[in-house]
Amino acid sequence: NRYTGRVNLSQKLFEDRVTLDFNLNATNTKNTRPNNQGVIGSALTINPTYAPYDANGQLIQYQDFTNPLFTLQQYKEELTTNRVLASISPSVKIIDGLVYKLNFGIDNSTATQDKQLLPSTIPAEIGRLETYGLRNTNRLIENYLTYTLNTKVHSLTALLGHSYQRIFIQSRNFSINKFPISDIEPIYNPGLGQDLSLTLNQPGGFATINELQSFFGRASYGFKDRYLLTATLRIDGSSKFGSNNKYGSFPSFSAGWRISEEPFMKSSPFSELKLRAGWGSTGNQEIPSKITQARFTSVVSGTASYPLDAGTTYPGGTTYTRLANPDIQWEVSKQTDLGLDFGLFKGALTGEIDYFRKVSEKILLEVIPADPVQPAGTFWTNVPNMQIINQGLEFDLNYRKALENGLKYALGGNITFIKNRVEHSPYTVIPSGSAQGSGLTSATINGYINGEAIGSFYLKEFIGFDENGISKFRDVDGNGIVNDADRIVAGTALPTRMYNFNGNVSFKGFDLSANFNGVAGNKVYDNTANSNFYKLKLSKGVNVTPEALASPEESVNNSAGVSTRYLKNGAYLRLNNLVLGYNLNTAKLGINRWVQTARISVTGQNLALWTKYNGYDPEVNNDRSIAGITSYGIDYLSYPKAKTVIFSINLGF
Repeated sequence: NRYTGRVNLSQKLFEDRVTLDFNLNATNTKNTRPNNQGVIGSALTINPTYAPYDANGQLIQYQDFTNPLFTLQQYKEELTTNRVLASISPSVKIIDGLVYKLNFGIDNSTATQDKQLLPSTIPAEIGRLETYGLRNTNRLIENYLTYTLNTKVHSLTALLGHSYQRIFIQSRNFSINKFPISDIEPIYNPGLGQDLSLTLNQPGGFATINELQSFFGRASYGFKDRYLLTATLRIDGSSKFGSNNKYGSFPSFSAGWRISEEPFMKSSPFSELKLRAGWGSTGNQEIPSKITQARFTSVVSGTASYPLDAGTTYPGGTTYTRLANPDIQWEVSKQTDLGLDFGLFKGALTGEIDYFRKVSEKILLEVIPADPVQPAGTFWTNVPNMQIINQGLEFDLNYRKALENGLKYALGGNITFIKNRVEHSPYTVIPSGSAQGSGLTSATINGYINGEAIGSFYLKEFIGFDENGISKFRDVDGNGIVNDADRIVAGTALPTRMYNFNGNVSFKGFDLSANFNGVAGNKVYDNTANSNFYKLKLSKGVNVTPEALASPEESVNNSAGVSTRYLKNGAYLRLNNLVLGYNLNTAKLGINRWVQTARISVTGQNLALWTKYNGYDPEVNNDRSIAGITSYGIDYLSYPKAKTVIFSINLGF
């Protein structure tokens, strides 16, 4: 349930030399849900021949299975969020062409989350209540000074600015156990709980302050609206980085040539023809807070030993768990773009062709130290020489037409061909994507490897079953032993092709529009099937899919390790939106004195999906990062994406 209110005000003063804009948006949202992953896992794996209810209509509990309806009944999460966004933006015209603008904004949200497990006798549950409180305050202040000059020949816009952002996040959590079975839910009276032992219910929390400060300038110049130049410089600082490298400089340049404005193009069929090029750099500061600072812990006497000497304990005291690192700095991405824009048939047909190449350097990663005598097993750093490269081509084409009878229609689409790869990594493989499920602990799915995409699947290659029905994997190095050294790059979760196409048509107040998008060249790892759907599970009486029985030679004693067996085609085409609307003529209806505009519409979202992937949805990524290394393309008990139909009436007064 969500309630939203919004107010936008604008006021001009002193003969329009001063403008004051004010915006306020307030939202209250309440979400109630069960344990999604637990419910899905139970529903998928329970034997479908087992009845959920007994003859009296009560839920049946089985010794070897969790009735998913029990999870729905006993477990509940309630999340209530209150969010207020407000901004005030005064601007002053100092002299003709010179404007000063101030923007102050605040985004303040508070959230309370309750996780409740009701007590029961069958199965035995003592009951538990966990309460989490979160506060997030984001303040932003920006100052702009803009100068604009326009003549018949020259156009110039110059901007100088400063911004400061402060983000404060605070979280606290409490819990209590052992509730009596009653009609009163723990969420409404935590005082009924009888167990507050620190072993199970120790309070927790954290607080973080992150600050960003930027100084920036931009100048744009145009000559006769044919030759266009833009230069930008940003100096960005972040409190996340060490004292030696808090600030980074990020310049960018771009140029454009409107060929269609040249005299020799006056008789050409092009209504628009523009060549453009650009280069720029940006910074990435997405690392955990405080990791550049030293960290300490208090140790009780006799509970820890000296490094490399596990037999000698040292007396109690305070020790490092992380050394200070003042040299961590911004990860830098440098991008080059070349493009051509064109228009034909008086602008009816327009399009773009773009080439891009983005190189990310000074990659921020959490790595294992070379020196084994360290207070921590890992540390964050900028990996020297390592690069992540994205490059590709993008094509965009749109056609619009209006007929004399009032019929209007438009068709458009774009497609992007992209390649991603890692270069100059000092590591053979950087693992990520920890697998989930029984028997899969410590197994990994993704790997960052030189010459391959960052979303690569690094797996043993499944080649069938031996004479005993046990899985076989390819011995890549030919040494007669199959282990992690025989893993191969078996594809990537990152698509090599992304496309979108859309269309709309309107006639006499009616309009219809549709939008499709899709990807190709990518794969998805079905961790759900890996942990639940194979023949051994069938022998234990749980539900499986036909895929698990596709190989009659497989033994019921065969385990299912992480391998290419569960790597699947992730390509898809989705009907994202379909909208049918009608704009009423308020004048003909005689209500235009009170209602200026009126529109009725119905919108469908996610109405159709075409894919070979047999899970719920190929557009999925269950976050299974390891030590801050992002995972890609892993599906594990993911909640299916909903089909949504929205009926709307919009009135303008």
